[in-house]
Amino acid sequence: MEYIRPYISAYKVDLKCMQDKNYRKLGGVLQNTLDGIQRAHEMGLWVEIVTLTIPGFNDSNEELWDAARFIAGVARDIPWHVTAFHKDYKMTDPDNTDARTLLRAAEIGREAGLKFVYAGNLPGQVGEYEDTFCPHCNERLVQRSGYIIHQYHITGEGTCPKCNAKIPGLWPKDPSRVVLNGLGIPLPVHYRSSQ
Repeated sequence: MEYIRPYISAYKVDLKCMQDKNYRKLGGVLQNTLDGIQRAHEMGLWVEIVTLTIPGFNDSNEELWDAARFIAGVARDIPWHVTAFHKDYKMTDPDNTDARTLLRAAEIGREAGLKFVYAGNLPGQVGEYEDTFCPHCNERLVQRSGYIIHQYHITGEGTCPKCNAKIPGLWPKDPSRVVLNGLGIPLPVHYRSSQ
């Protein structure tokens, strides 16, 4: 990570599960992933975590609580994206993840103290968990349906327009360039810490 640090500002991690035996089945080591998350955050990278929620593999309350508590222990500002498994290609079992499971996972994340929890890839089925809210005044800052942004209200300084709180994350310096109601193009962004 030290080698690439000068060239990157964000680090997205797939946190597959919280049981080492299951991680090893996938060819990884849980502790290495957890250490990588901690290290990336300590290096000042903007970290976001994605957990593909798979029925019967990593969707138990215990597993979700373990993940949420770990993330909150690193930083409550780290976004946690819980996404739905879809049967595809060589993995045709188990069944697809339903919206109830994603909502349960997202609620666990919020209860664990995470400020930015998203339930993804089931557009229109997970309510407010597609959107970004100000953690200080609860103003809706970004309204989404899937990957499409319908409303965007974060200022060019990376703050909430209602209470002026800094919103941690990577935000475009020119909010007028955010493409609404379409997939848009990647925008240059800048890091905003909540500290």
